[in-house]
Amino acid sequence: MAANNPTGPVIAVFCGASTGTSPAHLEAARSLAQAMHASNATLVYGAGTTGIMGEIAKTLVSLSGPQSVHGVIPRSLLGKERPAETGGEDEQIFGPKTITKTMHERKALMGQQVRDGGPGSGFVALSGGYGTLEELFEMITWNQLGIHGKGIVVYNVEGYYDGLISWVRSSVTSGFITPGNAGIMAEALSGEEVITQLKEYKLSEDRLQLDWEEK
Repeated sequence: MAANNPTGPVIAVFCGASTGTSPAHLEAARSLAQAMHASNATLVYGAGTTGIMGEIAKTLVSLSGPQSVHGVIPRSLLGKERPAETGGEDEQIFGPKTITKTMHERKALMGQQVRDGGPGSGFVALSGGYGTLEELFEMITWNQLGIHGKGIVVYNVEGYYDGLISWVRSSVTSGFITPGNAGIMAEALSGEEVITQLKEYKLSEDRLQLDWEEK
């Protein structure tokens, strides 16, 4: 299944299936959904119906309709991340979904839909745990390697990603990340700023110019 609005922005959002301990995390999900609605953006996400994942999906569906959201989930995670009690099978609440066999297929499909999107497309990390960071760093690495040229933004809620941003700066000082590539990951403090960062995103001059086309 393709994203519903391929000529407009397609934004993949990585985030937790939990709500977090502060209500600010769910509020950030709603704020981002509202900003995406205002910019006519399509959401591609991990298809969970709980926590932050469920909140951003159902909020955007309520504003822009079911076809504004596309969930992608491996079959093994259906029972965990789309429990029946959340109404997870109702596309009128959470939008349509595609079921994959593996996590790799999930990420590849999400990444391709973003790459096929129009200006302002990209990848966003809301608050989350190990899985969110793994997805975020893979997209950062793919950008650095020249696999894609889309923006990457962390939505830093109540300083949640301060440690990560500090680590990037430390890695530059220590010689493991170039100063240019430190900017591959942008920071935003509001839903509106996320959209602005994606629209104004500039590619690093230090990223590798490699040919990834099949020969």
